[in-house]
Amino acid sequence: MVRLQREPRLADHPTEKTPASPAALSALARSGVPARVRSFCFLERDGERWSVFLVTFPGPDLQWRGYFSFRAPHLDPEVGEIRTADLFVEATETEVDARARGLGRPLVLSLLESALHAYERRRGASADVRRWFRDLLARHSAELVPVVRGPSAAGAEPSLAHLRSVYDSYRLDQVAHLISLIQPGDFRALVERLLDGREIDFQARDRLQLAMIVVQELERLLPLPPFEVWADDYLAHTEEYQRYAFALHRGPELP
Repeated sequence: MVRLQREPRLADHPTEKTPASPAALSALARSGVPARVRSFCFLERDGERWSVFLVTFPGPDLQWRGYFSFRAPHLDPEVGEIRTADLFVEATETEVDARARGLGRPLVLSLLESALHAYERRRGASADVRRWFRDLLARHSAELVPVVRGPSAAGAEPSLAHLRSVYDSYRLDQVAHLISLIQPGDFRALVERLLDGREIDFQARDRLQLAMIVVQELERLLPLPPFEVWADDYLAHTEEYQRYAFALHRGPELP
């Protein structure tokens, strides 16, 4: 499901009501005036929230140009944003804004999908491998949630089965967190080393078996507490564990 929340139109602001003269526009282009970045809307894609920005700048041909920039909390810090190509070329900045705000919701989402595809193609398979692992772990961790949140008497201590399910989910989340901290290129090299030079073919039948080998090896690298120690701490700080898991599944940013 995609939700798009529109921001106020540029025409609602007192600026940009009269187009800049060609001489003024040319001067702006020559002076290296930085692009203007304005909040445009929000999108939700596969449960992730994306902020959409409209970026406008004067070109050397006396025309105003514009493109969309997409940002999300789960993006790697070195990436920062994903953008489209220059989509709009108009005589004034106001016309660029009007063209942008005339686009419908499906088209804005399509532009995000296209920008993501172009970004992944430029980055190569490294980012795909890391994202695939994180998605796989998130799905397995989420499968344990219904067990953990099953019906129980109000105020009653969770059963041993519940605690072990939460512990299994916790271990998966720790591996996912570790993966989120590794640079895409480094993670791909690590996967190949752990698999003795083999690569994971996403179409191959043995991809899940190879993935589990990597997950088990990564888990061995983590100083995870034994179940008994973890259970005591979890019972004493249940809400903190729940907030951590929620934040991790939303993206790499943790509270």
